[in-house]
Amino acid sequence: MKLIRLIQSTLYLLWLAVTLIPWAMMIVFLSPVLRGKHLYVLGVIWCRLALGGARWLLGIRYRVHGIENLPQDPRAGAVVLSKHQSALETLLLPIVMPHQLSYVLKRELLWIPFFGWVLAQLDLIPIDRSLRGQASAKLAERGQPLLDQGIWVAVFPEGSRIPRGKSGEYKLGGARLAVQTGMPVIPVALNSARVWPRNAFIKKPGVIDVSIGPLIQSTGREPKELMQEAQTWIEAEMRRIDPGAYQ
Repeated sequence: MKLIRLIQSTLYLLWLAVTLIPWAMMIVFLSPVLRGKHLYVLGVIWCRLALGGARWLLGIRYRVHGIENLPQDPRAGAVVLSKHQSALETLLLPIVMPHQLSYVLKRELLWIPFFGWVLAQLDLIPIDRSLRGQASAKLAERGQPLLDQGIWVAVFPEGSRIPRGKSGEYKLGGARLAVQTGMPVIPVALNSARVWPRNAFIKKPGVIDVSIGPLIQSTGREPKELMQEAQTWIEAEMRRIDPGAYQ
């Protein structure tokens, strides 16, 4: 079984490379004439290719709960605060969410050949995590105009990928942005580490649950209070969708 999964995971890595390299070159080539949402749509198409490969080569599928909790107004803005366990959710959230997303991501990702070149062309918010105070200020500076354009800002408040069954420190940057702009928060819980463990090459077949919580309004709130409410919902929901990890 381990050998089979090793072969499947190797084939999947090859699938990512074979699809990403030409797709990245196309996006970089088109970036002088296509900007914003048009490039984003091309990126989402590759995310679908990547998840399609995960389904057929690895047996990884996903199901979404709580779609009805998303804002009904197509012009509504929001700040997405999501659990972060693997690279898989970075591919999945742009497909699940009905609006263009702008990720807050560590600056070092832009240096990865092909993948980073694509990220550099999109409306994202790269930050230097070693400068925490400046990072928060940059999130506020860059996030405001993106939200004004109708782009949702997606933040992993724990900062990095957290092992299954664990909880990291929830940083306040995303909550500060929501309070500053008056945008509601969309909390998201997911259990991707069940099939795609943190920093593991070998993946496992299975179903990922993505759970979208009720909107949390930010008007008149303090960032710490707002983040605490989001964290409480996310961590409680994690125990519901992945109870075996918290025994």
